[in-house]
Amino acid sequence: MPTLTAVSYTLTDVSPDAPQMSAHLRPLLRALRPALTDDGFDRFASEAHAQGLVFTAAYDAGGHCVALATHRVLATSRGRILFVDDLVTDPDRRSAGIGTILLTHLTERARTLGCHRLELDSGTTNLAAHRFYHARRMGIAALHFARDVEQD
Repeated sequence: MPTLTAVSYTLTDVSPDAPQMSAHLRPLLRALRPALTDDGFDRFASEAHAQGLVFTAAYDAGGHCVALATHRVLATSRGRILFVDDLVTDPDRRSAGIGTILLTHLTERARTLGCHRLELDSGTTNLAAHRFYHARRMGIAALHFARDVEQD
């Protein structure tokens, strides 16, 4: 499990079977996705990890998980990219620089993995996140369209 210490934060990859997954990462991701149940998170973590999803957590000097990024390398017709599925900072710790540290780490990881681009989606109503991404020189490169598929 790669570990990097940045400023007073430690960034580390967490596997789905690690106790930190349910104790630290699940509550943090649910701050971003409140409809995700505990069981739903556990199923997601296991299945997505099998598909290549990596969970990178940021811990402060006191051992508290303060931010999380989930990401994976994708081979696309546009080239190899590091796609960030989720990027969340503890709501009580926002604007302290940890999001920037995590995004910088992901950018370096993308370079190391031979990716030419880092991409992520952000909900259309999440204006605070949009300001954060724009301030870090990220542009809007596409619109992401979606529709629910009814189950018969």
